Amino acid sequence: MLVYQDLLTGDELLSDSFPYKEIQNGMLWEVEGKWVVKGAVDVDIGANPSAEGGEDEGVDDQAVKVVDIVDTFRLQEQPAFDKKQFVTFMKRYIKLLTPKLEGETQEHFKKNIEAATKFLLPKLGDLQFFVGESMHDDGSLVFAYYKDGATDPTFLYFAHGLKEVKC
Repeated sequence: MLVYQDLLTGDELLSDSFPYKEIQNGMLWEVEGKWVVKGAVDVDIGANPSAEGGEDEGVDDQAVKVVDIVDTFRLQEQPAFDKKQFVTFMKRYIKLLTPKLEGETQEHFKKNIEAATKFLLPKLGDLQFFVGESMHDDGSLVFAYYKDGATDPTFLYFAHGLKEVKC
């Protein structure tokens, strides 16, 4: 199994059990999330309480609906960014990430990060923002949005901000 960690914080953000598609010249990974029900366990043991003179009390099983990626990697939602805040974040992120990249990877990042940023800017109003479990300010952002008519969210990751780790 492969786990993808935030290169800056070490937080686990994704794994290979969630297939991704490269977009924006390989700068962003697009991953389909799914709403799932967590905690709902309905066990039928064959007993019929009403036939035995008891009442069917039911179970308060604390079932909740969660997005699989958010739940699995304990992503923490952040307040939305306006354009100015996002540009400020991106400048800092580029400054922190660039020295951690080497050779062709660094060149590819420098050459294409502006286009990836411009791709995200018009979507800001539709995006949800997440960070890793540590909630570190300098970490990578994970973005979620709903494509036209979709009931499940699509997540966007900065590809160069992820480090592949074999488990």
